[in-house]
Amino acid sequence: MSSQELGETETAETAAGEADAAASEAETDAGDSPATGADPAAGTDAVTAPETPCPVVDSIEQIGSKWRLVVLHELLSGEARFNELKREIDANARTLSRVLDDLQETGFVDRRLEEDAPVATYYSLTDKGESLAPVFEEIDDWAHEWLTECQG
Repeated sequence: MSSQELGETETAETAAGEADAAASEAETDAGDSPATGADPAAGTDAVTAPETPCPVVDSIEQIGSKWRLVVLHELLSGEARFNELKREIDANARTLSRVLDDLQETGFVDRRLEEDAPVATYYSLTDKGESLAPVFEEIDDWAHEWLTECQG
């Protein structure tokens, strides 16, 4: 068999395999999905597939970016002005502004505008944000036990 014929055979086999997989999925979609645990004879679902991902995944999506974690950790020390945060965490203004807006929108951070001269914007943790303090302590403990750069 020539290499051209071999290539054509592999392409045909791949296409046939994909067609079989698509037909199998269509059959599964047409009937009761085993993932939901539906039992047509019983008339009820024995097990319902979760609507949302694991709560850990949901949590990480809200607080899991590098900059969100850094800002939240820094604000555990107390209220800070925008420029103080920028200096402490070494972020550029655009990044910090975006992260603070995200954290405010998700309820982790409060924003306070002081309009006296000079105008200043202060950021602090909400109760929801402060509730992360034990989580940061646990992560710190874990890091000191398991990460070599923290064991010095």
